Amino acid sequence: MEKKELFIKEMRPGLFLMDEGHEATGYIVIGENRACVIDTMIGYNDLYEVVRSKTDKPLIVVNTHGHPDHIYGNVYFEEAYMNPADNELAEMFMKEPEFVEACQERGLHMPPFKPLKEGDVIDLGGRTLEIYDLPGHTPGGILLLLKEDRILFTGDSVNHHLWMQLDGCLPMAEFVKALDRVMFLEEKADVILHGHARDFDDISLMRCLRQGAIEIAEGKTKDDAPYKWFDGIGKQHRFRLEAGKHYQQHDSVICYTP
Repeated sequence: MEKKELFIKEMRPGLFLMDEGHEATGYIVIGENRACVIDTMIGYNDLYEVVRSKTDKPLIVVNTHGHPDHIYGNVYFEEAYMNPADNELAEMFMKEPEFVEACQERGLHMPPFKPLKEGDVIDLGGRTLEIYDLPGHTPGGILLLLKEDRILFTGDSVNHHLWMQLDGCLPMAEFVKALDRVMFLEEKADVILHGHARDFDDISLMRCLRQGAIEIAEGKTKDDAPYKWFDGIGKQHRFRLEAGKHYQQHDSVICYTP
């Protein structure tokens, strides 16, 4: 885990975006009584010291899902919360030889995961985070609604470059059903902060992504281009964003296996 530059941006008072080497994004949400770290990224930097430079309040750490670029930085904390449906996935990545060796060299270890489920509410004092399940990208993906600020943290479940070609991803038709179940959150949030963001996206990104997933499920894919990734070649389906809305980027695709 070679150290890489960590870019920190205050999005709103008491809300910080952490961009680790442009490879993954985590967040610090500070309430009146305690603070929440949402995703710990890859662990290139001592994230505990970074967080402590912004707040001395008691901490709770939450992982949106079990992929390594969202959990490896847990090694700097005593515990972390995650949907248990992703425990097996996370444990697989925790056994990666390179990660094990890096932890041994630095005297670090992964703390235990504590369970988090839909319906749970994290009260930070004046700010509350409501938990909602969104399986698809992984079995245990979650969304966190920062109720008072009308911000939806989506991890990798809703973003501009969604990977649905991995082992364990839901079939596209089932992912559409999972999205349908949480689309009411459009009425509760104005913006999205996802797991690889550098700025806010309008909440309509969620609806646009859903439409792209519907098109794939219905086989409207004749113009889809090949997508090369580290484990092979799949397809990528471009989906349209809405005019007149703010998005941090406009090139938006869902990657999948035909």
